[in-house]
Amino acid sequence: MTFSALTEDDRRRYEAINQENIDFLMNRYNRVNRWVIADMIRRSRYHFPDKTALVFGDIALTYTELEDQCNQVANALAGLGVKKYDRVAILAHNTHHHILTMYGCAKLGAIYLAVNYLLRDDNIAYCVNHSESVVFIIEDSLYPQVKDVMDKMPGVRHFIWSNQGGGLAPPDDKFISFDDWHAAAPKSEPDAILRIEDPVQMTYTSGTESLPKGVIISNQALIAEYLSCIIDGRFTARDINVNALPIFHCAQRDVFMNPIFWLGGTNILIAPDIGKILDAIARYRATMFFAPPTVWIAILRHPDLGKYDLSSLVKGYYGASIMPVEILREMLEKFPQTGMYNFYGQTELAPYHCILQPEDALKKLGSAGMGALHMETRLEDAEGNAIGETDVAGEICGRGGHVMTMYFKEPDKTEAIMTGGWFHSGDLGVLDNDRYITVVDRKKDMIKTGGENVASRKVEEAIYLHPAVEEVAVVGVDHPRWVEAVVAVVKVKRGFTVTEDELLEHCRRHLSSFESPKKAIFVDELTKTPSGKILKRTMRDQYRGIFQ
Repeated sequence: MTFSALTEDDRRRYEAINQENIDFLMNRYNRVNRWVIADMIRRSRYHFPDKTALVFGDIALTYTELEDQCNQVANALAGLGVKKYDRVAILAHNTHHHILTMYGCAKLGAIYLAVNYLLRDDNIAYCVNHSESVVFIIEDSLYPQVKDVMDKMPGVRHFIWSNQGGGLAPPDDKFISFDDWHAAAPKSEPDAILRIEDPVQMTYTSGTESLPKGVIISNQALIAEYLSCIIDGRFTARDINVNALPIFHCAQRDVFMNPIFWLGGTNILIAPDIGKILDAIARYRATMFFAPPTVWIAILRHPDLGKYDLSSLVKGYYGASIMPVEILREMLEKFPQTGMYNFYGQTELAPYHCILQPEDALKKLGSAGMGALHMETRLEDAEGNAIGETDVAGEICGRGGHVMTMYFKEPDKTEAIMTGGWFHSGDLGVLDNDRYITVVDRKKDMIKTGGENVASRKVEEAIYLHPAVEEVAVVGVDHPRWVEAVVAVVKVKRGFTVTEDELLEHCRRHLSSFESPKKAIFVDELTKTPSGKILKRTMRDQYRGIFQ
């Protein structure tokens, strides 16, 4: 029953009970039954006070040290006048300052916003201004990307300089030094009233369709999602996790890094460099590692792969975009000791929805699996009706504990994506007889050519069968006759060659005539987001007009 459907008598009794609960929580300072992200590091310190929690370069922090420094950042933010629900933005790589900022905000009740560090100028200013951030923390090496728009952020009251060895001194006295600022603050926990339903994070979508949207995530959604990740992904306190993908992106941060902190495992922070990834796994005897398919492909192709002892890696995770079946087969062959898990989801789901377990990797090749522990999932047709039949494509929808609170300042878009009480992903999928979901394509990536629908993923899978292909993205490009034409954008493996005619003939052997690409374009690198997603919209724009 919805609140609006209550009778007046029910409403009065509900409000009386609710007010009584609020008064109790306020009077008791919410200490007894508090369950929020802010408490995670403290509780891990209780169990593992001297265990290494975080390694970043030459810095190694125990859980005791990490908890103390997070409290210092929270108190330092309070000293700047930051209050509960204020937004604090940070532009930084995978650094310890980034971690301290995230948990410092949570402890104060402020909302942490990590800005995509590949953005520049007005795009950064948009996120900071749209979020109404009052503090902006900027890593020294990233300052050139924002320096020309500093005066376009009127709502920012304080700028903080995060010195990570970039060699740049603060350009003027408007900046506060992160190390000096937080080191001077007390290590005691802030006296904040925090509730599980409070917002704690804000993440902007990658902006593959127009302007990015600000996704508000609550403590409740993150806690439900972390529990699902821990149980479904079989994380333990003994795990050593290498975090190479950017932690401004919620996949690395909230599916892997933060659940490991909650359990009391060890997180290694490094740059997204293939050589450094291989070295870190071997050096720290890492037990788990996550990457999107594009990074796993680069690992498989690295010339020094065989020189590293990766035998400790017993759990490998992939997601963020669809894994080509041929690449998964190669991963299972190259890493026989590693269980391969497919995590599927969206930013709006904190960001986890479905999982394919290692034991199903070969039985269900290409599948996204089944709903997470705290999620339900279903397919819907264009009218919003549930699809129960197998092999009938529909939009993948979900509901459960992981779902976002809202899109910030966009109630209409929030309402639209939650139509009928389900979150609508924009992905198309099909069910098999065991109710496992296979992602067919993004709705916006379905190609309409000559009146026929072509799933770009199907074409990509066929192209990956060619031994010379390292990566491929298939897009629809405007065509004077077919409306859209199927185009393959291809990166060739080092040491291999293939001509356009050879590749197109290969496609014609494996696909219907209308599915086969009309053109193949060879590139050195595919255009991607920092999280490894291939930007097909950019490619569609880039190659517009090639058939004119």
